[in-house]
Amino acid sequence: MTDLITKTIDLRSGSSEAKREEIRDYFLKTWAIDELLYTQLKSDDIFYKRGDSLRHIILFYLGHTAVFYINKLFLAKIISKRINPRFESLFAIGVDEMSWDDLDNNNYDWPPVHEVCVYRDEVKKVILEVIDTAPLELPINWDSPFWIIMMGIEHERIHLETSSVLIRQLPLEDLTPGLFGVRCPSSGDAPKNELVPVSGAKMKLGKLMDYPLYGWDNEYGNYEEEVSDFAAAKYLTSNGEFLEFIEDGGYNNENYWTEEGWNWRNFKQAEMPLFWRKYEKEYYLRLVAEEIPMPWNWPVEVNYLEAKAFCNWKSMKTGKNFRLPTEAEWYRLHGVAQLNEVTEWEKAPGNINLEYYSSPCPVNMFVQGQFFDVVGNVWQWTETPITGFPGFKVHPMYDDFSTPTFDGKHNLIKGGSWISTGNEATIHSRYAFRRHFYQHAGFRYVESDAPLKIQQADYETDEEVTLSCEENWGDAYSDQPNLARQLSVIINDLIKNNSDSRILDLNADTGRLAFELARSFKDVTALDFTARMIRIPIQLQEQGYVRYTMRDEGELMFYRDIVLSDFGLNEIKGSLLFMQADAMNLKDIYSGYDLIVVPSLLEELSDPKAFLSDIHTRVNDGGLLVIASDYQWDQKKTPRDKWPGGFKQDGEPVTSFDGISSLLNNNFVLHSEPQDLIQIRKKSSRLSEKRILQVTVWKKR
Repeated sequence: MTDLITKTIDLRSGSSEAKREEIRDYFLKTWAIDELLYTQLKSDDIFYKRGDSLRHIILFYLGHTAVFYINKLFLAKIISKRINPRFESLFAIGVDEMSWDDLDNNNYDWPPVHEVCVYRDEVKKVILEVIDTAPLELPINWDSPFWIIMMGIEHERIHLETSSVLIRQLPLEDLTPGLFGVRCPSSGDAPKNELVPVSGAKMKLGKLMDYPLYGWDNEYGNYEEEVSDFAAAKYLTSNGEFLEFIEDGGYNNENYWTEEGWNWRNFKQAEMPLFWRKYEKEYYLRLVAEEIPMPWNWPVEVNYLEAKAFCNWKSMKTGKNFRLPTEAEWYRLHGVAQLNEVTEWEKAPGNINLEYYSSPCPVNMFVQGQFFDVVGNVWQWTETPITGFPGFKVHPMYDDFSTPTFDGKHNLIKGGSWISTGNEATIHSRYAFRRHFYQHAGFRYVESDAPLKIQQADYETDEEVTLSCEENWGDAYSDQPNLARQLSVIINDLIKNNSDSRILDLNADTGRLAFELARSFKDVTALDFTARMIRIPIQLQEQGYVRYTMRDEGELMFYRDIVLSDFGLNEIKGSLLFMQADAMNLKDIYSGYDLIVVPSLLEELSDPKAFLSDIHTRVNDGGLLVIASDYQWDQKKTPRDKWPGGFKQDGEPVTSFDGISSLLNNNFVLHSEPQDLIQIRKKSSRLSEKRILQVTVWKKR
């Protein structure tokens, strides 16, 4: 297997023809090592078994990696016809227990294994033809046809590892050992673990779009986090160290487990890690295709829930605060260990990239600075649920690689394992799994009294909120008029060169108008009735970005990213105050303003007449009131007798403007002639609602 060992490719340097040959070789080695994995199955019958009840049968993955190339090449219009439309549907989806994953075998008519092998041969020819003939210009970036080829290669390398985990869960009698690399021959007693202090630092995570190696969409962007001092275990937690937790009743004490973890433990009736075996008093370890006497000095392989329970147990036993590292803390360890990018390795610095073994190895074999196995051996669970970095954008050819995992239920694993190759072995790789899932993953614990920092950046899916996000911030994606920006221009013209003016926005919505006003004014307060809305601008203040989904068509969605710095608003976010409040029942503190703006609010109030009759108490003498409304009164929101206008009285029409004038005349004068503004509310890619709002400006007497 040593002739199949390779590394991912620098996509920016060298000549085009040399790069073409390099990619061709990388593809062929990837294809070959993927197929070599399945030679461990004793017969074709085994392909129709499942390693995990939450995954497809093994045959699916043999077909899936080939189908992926064709589907992406076809979507990108690099090829003009499919090879086998039935296969390219059958083997397309099903790698996580998402709602769209159909795992019912009754819904599938699985083909014979030999037909899938023939199909793979046909796909291989097509891919090689694309590699040999497609235009190749350096650097290779997202728009290049060779980015799609690299996408297929790196996708196949992911499944090399995840499929090995599924094969590891098949019955031993279904497998033949010794056909996929060499198992580590060394084992013994576990070394005594110890804590090594690590100084804190400001960590910068994410990479630029011109980074020379292939990357998945979740790797790009820019995120900074201040990491406090902490101490980290010198070694990964070994089987021997984890045994102490088991023998102390760890699997039977609810106090050590999270609620999610205890529910999983009870459902599975777990008493030890999945790959452990106990025959009478002796423990054994299940590897991919064999069982061996327990190597106590190898890393324990567990899911996140078990790793977290161990940390909680250790905390309770010692009175100290033990937990898993965050992603940022893992990068701090990586920096302290002075590890380089994979393309700079002459030889892998740890048990990774299949360069040494086709199994884990002792936790004290590969030293990296003051630590062992910062990279390699087994993946390391972190406390961090995956989300994208600020500036995250999905690749249009694979828009569901990352976003389905941005749900707070998938935690990052870092560092790679013995079988992690290609992109998986790179510094910036970001892979995450559901907390109860197994991979070739273990953990390193840390001790820290610092509050746990978890980046909150799930996609907002509340439709009312997302429509507001699109209306307020969607001009980043279109050239349609933006109401907030139009209103901010009007307000700036009204009180020019007076940055000390106090401004009150009574319908903050998702915050765009308030942020725009804060460019010019030092004191801006924005209120909204609903916490659902107000939490969006507050999150923008705190994190600098927010994500939301936007309907495309049917069940398809766009994934949007609001990044304050993209709007030039990052520097002024501290001069704003966002609060939840009822405009019909404001606290006395919301008084003394030089300008109050009421955007698209009157028509939402239960009693706009009462509101208009009282608003003068909130405005300074000589101050301004700006009202923007479409006057679309709805009796479900506003009783008919509370409408300012929009009806006939004594047989004569009373317009809303007439009614507002009547209510304000005692305390205000009309400052300028009314003007109309266009408001666009985009509801999907092909459906927008256009409204015309009348803007009136009133000056307090």
